[in-house]
Amino acid sequence: MTLRILALAPLPLLALGACAPDPAGDAARAAAEIAKAPAATVTGPGESCINRSQVRHTVVRSDRVIDFEMQGGKVYRNTLRSSCPGLSFDRALTYETSIDQLCTPQIVYSLQNIGGNLQRGAGCSLGEFVPVEYVKDAKG
Repeated sequence: MTLRILALAPLPLLALGACAPDPAGDAARAAAEIAKAPAATVTGPGESCINRSQVRHTVVRSDRVIDFEMQGGKVYRNTLRSSCPGLSFDRALTYETSIDQLCTPQIVYSLQNIGGNLQRGAGCSLGEFVPVEYVKDAKG
């Protein structure tokens, strides 16, 4: 498999008031992204690294939240430091590491399927790995 990276020419910046940063809006968008993930209870302090070889399954919950389901049933929820464009669309990610760990603030990339070809998309920094247990539905 060949990984092709596309480079786009930079677009000119437009000085528009509507494009000004909105910290309150950014916080609201971040909270909405986190709320999309299934309810979970934090079971311990966050960790800066997890063992990559122990990851059984990775579940992309949104452009900002990834659950790392480990062998043995433990789950670590990682809230990315900022939204990762395109991550929730294909719900796949890729990364490069020379060690058997994923650590904060390592960069992960959305993995896009474009015409049947996998291509690396936006790069985003991992946050802290927080151990969680999914909240079971009381009805079921």
